[in-house]
Amino acid sequence: MPSDNASADASAPPPASASPPTAIPATGYRALLRNREFAGLYAGLTLTVAASTLSGFALGTLVDDRTGSPFLTAVSMYGATFATVLGALTLMSVADGKRPRRILVTLQCVSLAGVAAQAIPGLPLAARFGLLLILGFFQSLGTGARMGLLAEVVPASAYALARSLMNITSGGTAVLGFATGALLLRYLSPQGVFVVAAVLTGLGLVAVATTAREYSTRPADPGRPGARSGPHSGPRSGLRRTWTTNVELLSHPGRRALLLNLWVPNGLIVGCEALFISYDPAHAGVLLAAGSAGMLLGDLTVGRLLTADRRRRCAFALRLLLAVPYLLFAASPPTPVAAVAVFVAGAGFAATLPLQEKLLALTPDPVRGQVQGVESAGRMTWQGIGAALAGGVALYLGPGPTITALAALSVTVTVLSRPFVARAR
Repeated sequence: MPSDNASADASAPPPASASPPTAIPATGYRALLRNREFAGLYAGLTLTVAASTLSGFALGTLVDDRTGSPFLTAVSMYGATFATVLGALTLMSVADGKRPRRILVTLQCVSLAGVAAQAIPGLPLAARFGLLLILGFFQSLGTGARMGLLAEVVPASAYALARSLMNITSGGTAVLGFATGALLLRYLSPQGVFVVAAVLTGLGLVAVATTAREYSTRPADPGRPGARSGPHSGPRSGLRRTWTTNVELLSHPGRRALLLNLWVPNGLIVGCEALFISYDPAHAGVLLAAGSAGMLLGDLTVGRLLTADRRRRCAFALRLLLAVPYLLFAASPPTPVAAVAVFVAGAGFAATLPLQEKLLALTPDPVRGQVQGVESAGRMTWQGIGAALAGGVALYLGPGPTITALAALSVTVTVLSRPFVARAR
């Protein structure tokens, strides 16, 4: 999901909404889950992540069986992320539209149709990759809408805790998803696993549609009495507003530095993970599950047990932890050692939490959904870039040396960008 500023959960005021969100004392996850709307968003995200994990693992296995190509296998697992940048550059302002619930439900319906289409037997690989791009585009908009709606549903003081819980659950769900996917593929074809993923996507849609309310007064409408005016008071959504907000977002040097650290090191390490099937086909599920388990532990520790100030001070160390253990792959370690290294590195993904907090603190209220959507879309796009880069290099160097090289590059980016992140205000 701050280096010198106060944490976002303490400094960012909640946006205007149709009705105030239920008061949630930031004392624990149970308090969050007593909010029916948050519980619905949480359940919807959990089911969506489970479906995405199953479908990605099934598609990667299918492509590896048909082609034996590390490049195509890596891209098939993370190819959808390439299209997220299109959402960020074109229509991401829908995340702050007048009807965020309606937008999110509509985008969930599109995702359901796309996952179900992957289950069609005999579908050509070209069509499957085309579906990946379409799904990536709409999923990026859905993420922005979901996070924008989350900012309406919980008070600002509970936002970091809510993101932490969602990240922890995503990690745990991914662990179960990879393990379950490996088990299901022993008894089902990849098309059968796609059917299971479609069912989970449908349940996620129902969870959101039956719990979330509509918030219809954001962002401020210049024609409404008392509305705020300024650079964000123009048209609610569309290409022009998306571009205007993105230009403003990227023109701020502090936000640029934060986005760089949220995107690039993360994406390079996901590229390492994208090579697990090619590196060790028999134990790829174990390695992927180990990484997700480490991510779960990291988010739980950093998001729940550390204060905002300690999260800020640990951010750089966590970004290093994300990559350094992968350097062991230079020695072609046995599977148990590799799994432990991947598990430890997975905890480093928790570095996103303090960076996201600081980005939120630097973001104006009326465009919080779009900015969070851009952050998520950029991070996912870099995951796709990392996967493609990893697959391409592995064609020449092999999976093990490529994993080592990407980890070294991630460490380099983290170290060189540290001064810019520290100055982000």
